[in-house]
Amino acid sequence: MEFKETYTIPKMIKDSADKFAEINAQYKRQKNGEFIPVLYREMFQLGLDFGAALLQLGLKREEPIGLISDNRAEWMQADIGIMSIGAIDVPRGCDATPLDLEKILSITECRFVIAENNSQINKILNLHDKLPKIEKIITFDSEDDVKQEVKEAAKEKNVTLYYFDSLLKEGQKWRIEHQGEVEAELEKGKIDDIATIIFTSGTTGTPKGVMLTHKNFLTQLDEIVERIFLNPGECALNVLPVWHVFEREVEYVILIQGCAITYSKPVGSILLADLKKMNPSVLPAVPRVFEAVYDGITKKMRKAGGIVNGMFNFFVKVAIIHKRMQRKMFEQNPCFTTYITPVWWILFFIPWILMFPLYWLGDLIVFRKIKTMLGKNFRCGVSGGGAFPPQIDEFFWAIGIKVLEGYGLTETAPIVSVRPFAGPVFRTIGSPIRGVKARIVDPQDGFILSRGHEGVLQIKGPTVMKGYYKNPELTDKAFTPDGWLDTGDLAIQTIHDELIIKGRIKDTIVLRGGENLEPLPIEMKLAESKFIKAAVVVGQDKRYLSALILVDEEEVRNFADENGMQYDTYENLLKSEEIHKLYETEISNLINAKTGFKMFERINKFTLITKPFEVGVELSAKQEIMRFRINDIYKKEIDAMFKEDDD
Repeated sequence: MEFKETYTIPKMIKDSADKFAEINAQYKRQKNGEFIPVLYREMFQLGLDFGAALLQLGLKREEPIGLISDNRAEWMQADIGIMSIGAIDVPRGCDATPLDLEKILSITECRFVIAENNSQINKILNLHDKLPKIEKIITFDSEDDVKQEVKEAAKEKNVTLYYFDSLLKEGQKWRIEHQGEVEAELEKGKIDDIATIIFTSGTTGTPKGVMLTHKNFLTQLDEIVERIFLNPGECALNVLPVWHVFEREVEYVILIQGCAITYSKPVGSILLADLKKMNPSVLPAVPRVFEAVYDGITKKMRKAGGIVNGMFNFFVKVAIIHKRMQRKMFEQNPCFTTYITPVWWILFFIPWILMFPLYWLGDLIVFRKIKTMLGKNFRCGVSGGGAFPPQIDEFFWAIGIKVLEGYGLTETAPIVSVRPFAGPVFRTIGSPIRGVKARIVDPQDGFILSRGHEGVLQIKGPTVMKGYYKNPELTDKAFTPDGWLDTGDLAIQTIHDELIIKGRIKDTIVLRGGENLEPLPIEMKLAESKFIKAAVVVGQDKRYLSALILVDEEEVRNFADENGMQYDTYENLLKSEEIHKLYETEISNLINAKTGFKMFERINKFTLITKPFEVGVELSAKQEIMRFRINDIYKKEIDAMFKEDDD
């Protein structure tokens, strides 16, 4: 698919609005939890109305405007308006800290900021001494919902407050008086114009403003609609932060196919209720959401106990074995040399056939009930923004729920590759999408490596960013001399070009003995334990590895009750010898030579922690662990584990 030089994102949405005018584009959540549909023609016209209001207020073409909000239907409507008049959105979520906002809005020198609610207005007003250029704040809250003290604070700071619903009316009126002017601005747009400046969430502690053009986003739509196909009128349930680049591109994939965006939350009870209510065809989410679904299913079965839990475990084991044989026979596993398919057919055909009735029975009485939790129309999940744990991947594959793992970076807008719905290859993220090239190079000398060799992944193509905003030095560092973007991720490529991501080179731990290792595979393996919610492996420049273990309180208490343990407080229970022994056994059973780990990859010491990881504290917006934050927050505990090593 070739896009004209004058094609832009709002023009793509305009085409969808013309083609799917009377089909629902959004479902707007109300305070009571119900959803109100918004048609394609309505959504686009609301966007133009807002664009007209921004013109009236004096926003210029190519001028950045802050967009600080969480998921809601008005976000897309506002963004259509911003892009239609050629302005550039600078988005961030409500979890952004004042320091984040200070950096983002000062670097981009925004005069205008859209702030979702009272809380966000307050944050920005409190920063006004450091952000003196801010003149106007637009809020999605109604005038009645904005507190009087907030209005007074804005007046005191000489910042004018505007209300989104009022601006829509003003914009509509302005369009009548200035017919065709907003549409003319939309037509001026070019595919190479900057659409957005997205600041990375800063897992390394240094946010960078990634400049992404309309072309970066649009060129992905050429093939993604073949890998994640939808039908007009279908619905997608969206739980990712709307400002994040993965969610943003997913929404364009939805809109170009005439489907509806429905915002939910990655909270078990809300998500499951919305899945049943809205019956979506696709659920794009980070791996932790699918882990939460898996945990919810397995915990529910364990609570049921007895024959129910026994049947569940039996049929899941049958399904895993059956699907493993099937993947070998039908070339659904990654391959680095050549397939030996005839051998697998000879070995597995008869047992595969014999196991099918058992698999069918498991599907009939167990798996179908699990699938109904995802709604009547569920076709697939799309996992991105982090590594998809092998155990979770295998579980969903075994029971017949498709989860397509994708990969990308903010710098690639973001999709590099995604496992296709038709013909997926297990544990891979698929081959690079059409127009995108990938190569694997040696991290030391930069030589290009052949298939099957692990190295650093580098990317080239029309999806790659224009650069980092006002930071040419950092931009130069991100690219090789011959123009390839260095992702900083370790990967392997199969003979059919599928990619497997192995971890981040910056996360690599180097022990004092010179051994190099990736913490992510160890952490994912540890998280397979029902007693471990998450793990963080540490040990840079030390003689051995240690781990912070986030405990699952419910499972620990169940263990104590089942074993007749007496305790006064939960904290004292965790300090008990029995619980320490439990975790020691779990860790040694998961990380050993039999499970594929080397001697130096074993966990020597561990510390149990109880505070759940939170987005904006220990986790990035993609719910990835921010290691630099963990090192600061748990410095005392980490130092204690290496006290002997440092003596």
